[in-house]
Amino acid sequence: MAATVARRLGRLLRLACLLPLAPAPAAAEKTRTVLGWRPLSLGGLYELRLITDGPATTGAEVTVSAGLVAKDNGSLTVPADAGLYHFHWIHSPLVLTGKKEKAWSSTIHVVGHMPGDFPVSVWVTATDCWMCQPVARSFVILPVTEFLVGNLVVTQNSSLPWPSSYLTKTILKVSFLLHDPSNFFKSASFLYSWDFGDGTQMVTEDPMVYYNYSIIGTFTVKLKVVAEWEQAEANAAKGVVQKTGDFSASLKLQETLRGIQVLGPTLIQTFQKMTVTLNFLGSPPLTVCWRLKPECLPLEEGECHPVSVANTAYNVTHTFREPGDYCFSIRAENVISKTHQYHRIQVWPSSLQPAVFAFPCATLITVMLAFIMYVTLRNATQQKDMVEVADFDFSPMSDKNPEPPSGVRCCCQVCCGPFLLETPSEYLEIVRENHGLLPPLYKSVKTYTV
Repeated sequence: MAATVARRLGRLLRLACLLPLAPAPAAAEKTRTVLGWRPLSLGGLYELRLITDGPATTGAEVTVSAGLVAKDNGSLTVPADAGLYHFHWIHSPLVLTGKKEKAWSSTIHVVGHMPGDFPVSVWVTATDCWMCQPVARSFVILPVTEFLVGNLVVTQNSSLPWPSSYLTKTILKVSFLLHDPSNFFKSASFLYSWDFGDGTQMVTEDPMVYYNYSIIGTFTVKLKVVAEWEQAEANAAKGVVQKTGDFSASLKLQETLRGIQVLGPTLIQTFQKMTVTLNFLGSPPLTVCWRLKPECLPLEEGECHPVSVANTAYNVTHTFREPGDYCFSIRAENVISKTHQYHRIQVWPSSLQPAVFAFPCATLITVMLAFIMYVTLRNATQQKDMVEVADFDFSPMSDKNPEPPSGVRCCCQVCCGPFLLETPSEYLEIVRENHGLLPPLYKSVKTYTV
């Protein structure tokens, strides 16, 4: 019994605490009459969207707008009565310079006098029921900096599909766009210092320049902007105010694919691995496709599997299994252009490799040369023996034809004979002239007359 009483007292106390938070009967009834639903039920039907023109520099005015929109892409009708709901803003430490209320929207103007990231929040409640649960709420972070705010934009007539990619030897347009929605710098004068990353620098008073890169590579364009203007001080004196900003943009300069250099063998045998190096005269990344064909013809689309190459050199390996004449057809392209190249290769069978014939042929030629030299030397030896026999004289020694010493005769025959005598017949003729005719073997019989 006591426990039951305690539970009832607890319920009564909770109800008493919730009574101050209940909506006023008149406001609730008015809401039901106009919209057909209570304010608490709007939380699931609408959302609060915030729009800002930040970031901004210190001292510049920033606009923040909040709008209550339907969640189902506007199928619900928005009443024209602007007095049903109230927008509550929190923007400190930003200074509020203006506020404007519209039907189901609100806009404020704030100024930041110190750098930082400041949250700006807003929520919506019924006009006659501030203590009711918010219909919707949202917030945004507003960056405020002491430097200039802007963007560095690079454009070129030749558009490439890769981000930040541009064509060499084509004029680039580099522009600086100042972000100044409140026209804060309307009386300022600007000075622009450019650095194009390839050693070229210039100073201009124009926020737009034209430049032409002649080589490929990745470059960073740097820009320093200085803004100056006069501002009235509190004591009516004028002082010069200056703000600066540093900006940069990364550029990737590419060029057309001018050709492909193929380095590899032109003669190979079967079952031997072939390695071919492809040097691309152009800018990567590249899409490379190759195939071995009987004739040197361009590759059609879908004829081979493309491979992505991130460098200017690429190696291809292949092993031939059948002999014959082949053509190595190559197609490469980058984001700018494409090109074809061909490389002929002759494949020999492993058993009929030309190098195999080299040793037998060399051996046969060597044997033939040795045989010819042997025959020549043998003939020369026989001629020498014949000359020595013919030189021997069976006739008696005479003073007119003395016999030379044997050592001199041998030396002359061996050393001088091959150079002085061209044929054996000439040699025999000389012998006959020097030694005369041999006496006949049979002497004539003398006859006597008695």
